[in-house]
Amino acid sequence: MVSPPDELSYRSVLRLPDVGRLVTASTVSRLAEQTFALAIVLYTLERFHSPALAGVVAFIAMAPGLVLSPIAGAVLDRLGAARAITVDLLASAVLVFALVVADRTDFTSSWLLIVVAGLYSLTSPLHLAGVRTLLPRLVPAHALPRVNALDTSTFAVVDVLGPVLAGGLFALTGSWVTLALIGGLYVVAAVLLVPLALRTAEQRAEHPHLLREAASGLGYLLRHSTLRALAGSYSLYQVSWGVLVVAVPVTVQRELATADAAEVGTGLLWALVGVTAVVGALFVGRLESTNRERGWIMAGTLGTAVAVFPIAGLGGLVWLAVGLALVGLLSGLVDVGTLTLRQRRTDPEQLGRVLATSISANMSGLPLGSLIGGLVLAWSVPAAFAVGAAAAACSAVVALLISRSS
Repeated sequence: MVSPPDELSYRSVLRLPDVGRLVTASTVSRLAEQTFALAIVLYTLERFHSPALAGVVAFIAMAPGLVLSPIAGAVLDRLGAARAITVDLLASAVLVFALVVADRTDFTSSWLLIVVAGLYSLTSPLHLAGVRTLLPRLVPAHALPRVNALDTSTFAVVDVLGPVLAGGLFALTGSWVTLALIGGLYVVAAVLLVPLALRTAEQRAEHPHLLREAASGLGYLLRHSTLRALAGSYSLYQVSWGVLVVAVPVTVQRELATADAAEVGTGLLWALVGVTAVVGALFVGRLESTNRERGWIMAGTLGTAVAVFPIAGLGGLVWLAVGLALVGLLSGLVDVGTLTLRQRRTDPEQLGRVLATSISANMSGLPLGSLIGGLVLAWSVPAAFAVGAAAAACSAVVALLISRSS
């Protein structure tokens, strides 16, 4: 039975109990996270004048959490998603404020910065996977595509606003004020989630060993044919995005005369991607998705392959802009389709562990794509775009392994 249109509208989904609160808290915390990702690099460069250290700090701020994401998934299922997310947000706020105190007291050192970045990374999967564990528990099954579209669109908006906010705050207020404001965003997000964390009681009476629970989540993912295919397909799709991360600025620099113009041009192009990604996600979320997610993923990844090369790789800023706009627009098909299908075909008791473990596989494609893209760019710019397109096409092939039904 198809639900009435008003029950499936975005407004009605946001009015469901706790959904609006969770989406708002998630958007605020993601804005803090994206702003911190650039701010910590700018802070390191300002304080220590070392690009190498900045690279190490940026890596440490992400890598440990990815490695330990299966354990984070077990914590999600054990503690409860809302409570785990709140713990992550409060821990992030404390660590960011610790940097502010260290800066104001001249206690900052390179080792302290690395340690704080590593600790910050450890709890990050709790938020990343926790939100997507909670959402299907707060909405009826037929509303999953819409709530996932809302979730995906917040990522696209934050991807545009985060770097702009970090750069602007650094220029206008300085490093420690910027960090303090980021810490404040984390506190606001945590406060928004406290009522939900207090109301939900997802703890289980029996608690197997934490590492055993983490291993069970990883094993479940590896044994489940649909989840394996989704992880493989999406990681390859992310390789194409990783190539674009390095190929786009290189292309813009070759087309524009000055460094300042190239920086502005690159920012505008990524802003365009963010805008079209929001449009694509919200449009896809309005469609009936049951048993169509596999087709969405294949169409989105194949379309992305064509958009990356030959369209974006044809040469010239106009074609690059057209290709990137299409990449953003098509991302809604891939992201919403992947999220919805993963949530529908995962045992609810395993959802936290599976989503957290999937983060490692999914995110691995992004840095790998950037590494490959950087190596190929030294030889040929069009070849780099071709590699990105090939990765997206391979993603579509792997998506064929997804079964049509659970």
